[in-house]
Amino acid sequence: MNIIEIVEVSKQYYQHKALDNVSIEVRKGSIFGLLGPNGAGKTTLIRIITNIISPDKGKVFYHQKEIDETITTQIGYLPEERGLYKKVKVLEQIIYLAQLKGMDKYDAIHKAEFWLKKLDLQKWKNKKIEDLSKGMQQKIQFIATIIHSPELIILDEPFSGFDPINAEIIKNEILHLKKEGKTIILSTHNMNSVEELCDDIALIHQSKVVLNGNVQDIKKQFKNSVYEIHFKGNLQSFAHALWTSAEIVDTKEIKGEIFAKIKLKPNMTINQVLHQIIPVVEILSVKEETLSMNDIFIKTVSSNNVVTHSILTE
Repeated sequence: MNIIEIVEVSKQYYQHKALDNVSIEVRKGSIFGLLGPNGAGKTTLIRIITNIISPDKGKVFYHQKEIDETITTQIGYLPEERGLYKKVKVLEQIIYLAQLKGMDKYDAIHKAEFWLKKLDLQKWKNKKIEDLSKGMQQKIQFIATIIHSPELIILDEPFSGFDPINAEIIKNEILHLKKEGKTIILSTHNMNSVEELCDDIALIHQSKVVLNGNVQDIKKQFKNSVYEIHFKGNLQSFAHALWTSAEIVDTKEIKGEIFAKIKLKPNMTINQVLHQIIPVVEILSVKEETLSMNDIFIKTVSSNNVVTHSILTE
């Protein structure tokens, strides 16, 4: 069942087309990765989903109903441009933002105390935001995003500014929210987070969706027929046995054992290769090489003629 359906959405600013006929479906209870280079149109799409701006063409449906202002209390949105009041105390600010989302003051205080304790910020609750480190401020913004227990949570670069320990804490909270049945849309350049967290992804490039689907299915599509074979025996005999079915890409020897990376020739299978080499060497292990989401991102965007060397930083 889909919670969000984006149907042929387009948006243009003056001479710049931010989105061009974009269609995406987000499954209820999933973590959905919204990916793309800077300027691809991700933030524009998020603002349309949250009803901040309207599309020029197309529609967005929430539970099969076209979005309107009533969706606000059902969404928690963490924008990339953080928006906390620097001079306001932590607890007061969380309570104020929670009330804007429709919570009464008593529930807001209770939930704020709960989350401050959970994220180890309780002793800072009466400090002004400006007195907190960037990482602490990020945690406060995260609390403000989820405090009203929204069904749909949209996180734009949620790990930006976190050290590895705190990034792991937020990752675990995101996974816990998913277990509770929440749906999370995650916009990030951190491809490791995509592999760890996301069920499905959409990659937007130059205002269009160029890759869309289940993460594991996408990784299968990008298989490159490369395997590492760990064996004992004579390398020359190994090479002679497989010369008709695969080429050797690389080899290394460790303590008398050989690790050979091979690439299958067209229409060959790993089982055929193993059948050829089993008589001449002792096979210890076989491991298929799969492309990471980082590699897939670069390969897909590069094939669309975009410079990518500087966009995958976190």
